[in-house]
Amino acid sequence: MNSGFPALAHKILQYRILHDRVLDYLVSLGILAGGIILTRIFRRLVLSRIKAWAEKTETRLDDFVVAGIEKAALPIFYLGVFYSAAVHLAPAAAVRKVMDISAAVLLGIFAIRFLIAGMRHSADIYWRRDRDAAKRQIFAKLFPVIQVLIWAVGIIFLLQNLGFHISSLVAGLGLGGVAVALAAQAVLKDVFSYFVILFDRPFELNDFIIVSGSDLMGTIEHVGIRTTRVRSLSGELLIFANSDLTSSRLKNYKTLQDRRIQFNIGVGYDTDIEDLKNLPDLIATVIKGFPGVTFERAHFFSFDASCLTFQVVYHVLSADYNRYMDVQHGINLAIAEEFKRRGIEVPFQTQTIHLKQEK
Repeated sequence: MNSGFPALAHKILQYRILHDRVLDYLVSLGILAGGIILTRIFRRLVLSRIKAWAEKTETRLDDFVVAGIEKAALPIFYLGVFYSAAVHLAPAAAVRKVMDISAAVLLGIFAIRFLIAGMRHSADIYWRRDRDAAKRQIFAKLFPVIQVLIWAVGIIFLLQNLGFHISSLVAGLGLGGVAVALAAQAVLKDVFSYFVILFDRPFELNDFIIVSGSDLMGTIEHVGIRTTRVRSLSGELLIFANSDLTSSRLKNYKTLQDRRIQFNIGVGYDTDIEDLKNLPDLIATVIKGFPGVTFERAHFFSFDASCLTFQVVYHVLSADYNRYMDVQHGINLAIAEEFKRRGIEVPFQTQTIHLKQEK
């Protein structure tokens, strides 16, 4: 009986199921089980301790390495264990080909994901050193485009290595891209203008702008990939195509420290000459009486059709538009009061016609 058991066991182990021996199935299961057990032991005993040590350090590189091992290396190791166990069974050529292609595709996906994660981690380290919020916003909006490009290049490279002839596919995509570009010129123009706005930064969120050549003005609320939304002073939402803004002259009041105000005021031709001489000093005294205002000059500017024009320049030491209007309002009232007290008239728009009778 004892001599018969080894023979029976040998016979069972050599018995073939679907062209593979029972022994091959057992070895394959052993490879699979052993690989999974070793991976779990490494994860619980080694990786967990490395992870706990990395959390105590100040540097971020070790955290990225641990995360990379946990999210990329371990799945790749599981894939290798499964692939080794399956290959040991000597599958059919068609099945082997499917397995090879699947393994290559999964490895390519893991590699691309690891590359993208590395780029993101490097960017995070850079932004901790360079605290420029505008640059960070640009990268945050460009990163999805970079991801798409990386995936596209990775897929093309993977297909090339799998034996697919992609030259015709690339040529077809190029022709299709040209056709799409011609059909969507306006949209692409706005998209490229969006990147111009991001890199050149002619304006940012909450900036107050005025579009030259029009009466459109307001505060930037949103910069989209095709349009920019501006909230006007009267409350309505103005929507500009990005290309319209990049091709227009803009006045941006974000960096405005003070407002230089220039205005003209006219008096009648019958104004006393002494009052004309004293008028610049009078205006200077009025303007200097307002806090946060710097007087620059007041001059007899020109002889106009119906009045003698004085030009006045002063500065409001604030970027607030309402503050400027309050100051101008007060200056106008004060000048009008002084003119009334001194008997100086601000003439209406008049025209005098002299008739000459011929003999």
